[in-house]
Amino acid sequence: MKFDTPAGINPIDRLKVVGQPLDRVDGPLKVTGTAPYASDWHDPQANLAYGFIVGAGIGKGRVVAIDLIAANAAPGVVAIVTHENAGTLGKGEFYVQRFLAAPEIDHYHQAVAVVVAETFEQARAAAALVKVKYARVEGSFDLSALVATAPVAEAGQFGGKPETSVGDFEAAFAAAPVKVDETYTTPDQAHAMMEPHATIASWDGDRLTCHTAIQQMNWGVRDLAKTLGITKDKIRLVSPYIGGGFGGKGTVQTDLALAAVAARVARRPVKLALQRPMMFNATIHRPATVQRIWIGATMDGRITAIGHDNLNGNLAGGRTEPSTAATRSFYAGANRMTRQRLAVLDLAEGNAMRAPGEAPGLMALEIAMDEMAEKLGMDPVAFRVLNDTQVDPEHPEMPFSTRPFVECLRTGAGRFGWDRRKAAPASVRDGRWLVGMGMAGAIRAAKIAKSGARVRLDARGVVTVETDMTDIGTGSYTIVAQTAAEMMGVGIERVIARLGDSDFPESPGSGGQQGAPSVTAGVYAACVKLREAVAQRLGFNSADAIFSDGEVRLGNRAVPLGDAARAGDIVVEDTMEFGDLSKRFAQQTFGAHFAEVGVDADTGEIRVRRMLAVCAAGRILNPKTARSQVIGGMVMGVGAALMEEMAVDTKRGFFVNHDLAGYEVPVHADIPHLDAIFVDEVDPTMSPIKAKGVGELGLVGVAPAVANAIYNATGVRVRDYPITLDKLLDRMPDAA
Repeated sequence: MKFDTPAGINPIDRLKVVGQPLDRVDGPLKVTGTAPYASDWHDPQANLAYGFIVGAGIGKGRVVAIDLIAANAAPGVVAIVTHENAGTLGKGEFYVQRFLAAPEIDHYHQAVAVVVAETFEQARAAAALVKVKYARVEGSFDLSALVATAPVAEAGQFGGKPETSVGDFEAAFAAAPVKVDETYTTPDQAHAMMEPHATIASWDGDRLTCHTAIQQMNWGVRDLAKTLGITKDKIRLVSPYIGGGFGGKGTVQTDLALAAVAARVARRPVKLALQRPMMFNATIHRPATVQRIWIGATMDGRITAIGHDNLNGNLAGGRTEPSTAATRSFYAGANRMTRQRLAVLDLAEGNAMRAPGEAPGLMALEIAMDEMAEKLGMDPVAFRVLNDTQVDPEHPEMPFSTRPFVECLRTGAGRFGWDRRKAAPASVRDGRWLVGMGMAGAIRAAKIAKSGARVRLDARGVVTVETDMTDIGTGSYTIVAQTAAEMMGVGIERVIARLGDSDFPESPGSGGQQGAPSVTAGVYAACVKLREAVAQRLGFNSADAIFSDGEVRLGNRAVPLGDAARAGDIVVEDTMEFGDLSKRFAQQTFGAHFAEVGVDADTGEIRVRRMLAVCAAGRILNPKTARSQVIGGMVMGVGAALMEEMAVDTKRGFFVNHDLAGYEVPVHADIPHLDAIFVDEVDPTMSPIKAKGVGELGLVGVAPAVANAIYNATGVRVRDYPITLDKLLDRMPDAA
């Protein structure tokens, strides 16, 4: 099916099932521990062996020699994989990291060897006996040392244009009567998902099956084929449940590639789960940034010039962290400039982490907007309302498909009690606490991509949906089932959703906030074809037939849906493909975040007291699961604001706090009640479902809202995340 004109009225608009706050269909499996995650897969007949990775002990250099004598003699050892027996390993299309030192070492904890043994404990013990001799060379590990010299990034497939220019930014900024020109930094951050990267790989002749944790099956098959040098049709990936991804399991990582290699060398199935330090130093992460923001405005608050320079580091050939993305689209202003610069660093690869670009970009931009509002003597909400735009500011001929940003701002201000905020910093005390309010805008691209599904109707009237879409805890199973139920006129209990198998029709998977709108569009297309097949079997005109309450109706005739399949199951498959609407309309999601914090006047301890998110993301397919996504993003945003930072040893080249003991993330005691509400809107330019993704919108804007609240509470402006008490103490107000 081709979608190339805005959607009109269709069966989804009945909203009997879609749009309802239904419980997760996979919930019982998860709370009873019976949902099979990657490392849970078990077959007593599989003769399973276990792998354990030996990671490089230096940050840059090469392997001179590996002594495997003691390790090979250890109990239970089946095989040991190194660059000498692994065969040639390529790279995929999205990540640039190499999975095995060969023998050059690109970064700390790059795999040097994989020990395979009969048990995990034997593999781990033998791995400790592997002796590696290194030749260390000087590496580049300090981003701050490269601020002045890093070049503009080369154009790539992802991240947008490295440089943009509209009007005469420099002249307009110089002439602006009110200016902000500040630099902001964000640190390296880890995905820190609960489930480790894990794979069980098994070869049957030249065919490879992997039970793994991966978000995008199509990319995974493609990239694993390129890594191993085999064809895609020889690979099957199975990933029905994923215990958190946040972009860190987007495509092939070390566990998947090396489990496949280890199984080939050992000639038996191998289970390989990454130990926690390997997840920090040998998989991808969100890279640190140094961002300079310029804003020029008239005395009455209208932006005349806005500029954004972003620097991040990466392995040679790696991608940028596109932190200028939000600045390009968010606020009005005739004169504009953005620039992305990229330095080469010998640290683990920087790549996609929840809302790449917008998340760190808004951490800078939305503080700068707050600083400008203060200089103008304007309320921060009113300043943003004044600079709203209904057309893409880089392409004024292109309107936004929908843009209820002002509604988000005003709804949030009213709901949060923003009118009670004191504009003067350090004006409100509650006992020993200095109390402040802050807010920030949120924008995240509304992406959608080609997506397919297979649907089956049986004589019981049960509809089964198959698609390779994954569920990373976001509710994919539920919205897939809701879409099919709405289209076929049955209750959700009559739908079986089967996901996460590369043998199923291809979807774009879970990533880039495109999963929900894409996969439901694919299910819609397949169900349209199924409705036609059912109507034909029953002798109905498919254009006029009504599918409702488990029946097919036309006029005074009503037939149970399952009757159409009495002669045999009806199975159809289709794919939703998209035309040029994304080129005719600027498609984005919008939101507003509000936060209240307390800062201890004596110690500088920061406590978030309450938070609100108002989100506009097209039709909300399931308010319950969508709210879950938003409040999860809000928790992640608190972490980004106040605690998350991978500390870099700039001499030896590794992330020091590489586990969940040293890398701090929010816990229950850090998080108050969170409120999330949705603006009532649909976007007919997206798909027949009229929905957009929301999972990343709940994150972007949170950290700067907290940062702005801290400033309002204390009068101390911190531009370097995370905002820890040591950055406040020596600048706290005298009254404290």
